[in-house]
Amino acid sequence: MSKALGLLSGGLDSSLAALCLKRQGIEVTAIAFVTPFFGSSKAEQAARLMDIPLIVENISDVHLDMVKNPRYGYGKNMNPCIDCHAMMFRLAGEVMLERGFDFLFSGEVLGQRPMSQNANALRSVANYSGHPDRILRPLSAKLMQITPMEEQGMVDRELLLDIQGRSRKPQEALAKEWQLTDFPSSGGGCLLTEIHFSDRLRDLFDHQPECSVKDVELLKIGRQFRLSERAKLTLGRHQNDNEAIREAANETHVLLRTPGVAGPLGLISGEPSDHDLQTAGAILASYGKGKNQASIEVLAEMPEGEEHFTVIPMIREEAQKLIV
Repeated sequence: MSKALGLLSGGLDSSLAALCLKRQGIEVTAIAFVTPFFGSSKAEQAARLMDIPLIVENISDVHLDMVKNPRYGYGKNMNPCIDCHAMMFRLAGEVMLERGFDFLFSGEVLGQRPMSQNANALRSVANYSGHPDRILRPLSAKLMQITPMEEQGMVDRELLLDIQGRSRKPQEALAKEWQLTDFPSSGGGCLLTEIHFSDRLRDLFDHQPECSVKDVELLKIGRQFRLSERAKLTLGRHQNDNEAIREAANETHVLLRTPGVAGPLGLISGEPSDHDLQTAGAILASYGKGKNQASIEVLAEMPEGEEHFTVIPMIREEAQKLIV
């Protein structure tokens, strides 16, 4: 019995690809990767439903390095899909070699995404991965050149599929036939494809190119304000945001709050000047209960200790001009 290791997102396509191979008697294991931009929860759910073993690996640091400088560039937003797929195949290939799997597979469909899933892009992914002869795309395999796995009898080509294009109807019909009834809708799942998050990430790369995974995690919280070329404010919108900010804070950050009145928690990252601190305090005050007061006391928890200062709440419209 041949052994296959597949990239599993938990979406319909990758699940069908796994089932396509499992139904012909191949021993299927899935692998899912965790980065700041997507997680493994959907893959974990899909693997349980299909009764397929799942390997989960956190690749946050190496993935972020790739996102900063992708060889094949970005898609519509900050999504370097070709580089990302190639990286996941390369890392999965290391697991394949270590654990004795025969080949890799994914749920990619020929022509489904014009930029990253055309024939040239799929070949680039395979070549860049380092394992071009050990990658199978079961959903479109009959439309593609025969692979060594098929030639060697590891996989029955007649039981593979010939799906192509952007329509989801063939996959949905197949899911019904194979009784795969619980799967997420198409699209979504990766923050790099979202325009609002991409704007925040682009701003971070422009002003802090050496940013870490923790800096990226902050982009997911609350409102973001660009204070200056060297400093940024993250401001909570509700209690959950405030708790997330408190948890994300480290010794390099400045935490801001208004001890006299109810309001959000703020976090300054980067290298703030005294002017940045005043600006951040004024923004913080404008989003709290004391926004209409003549002045507000602000408490800054700084690496060198606490500091109290007074600000005039910024006019909300002026504060909104600084939002990233």
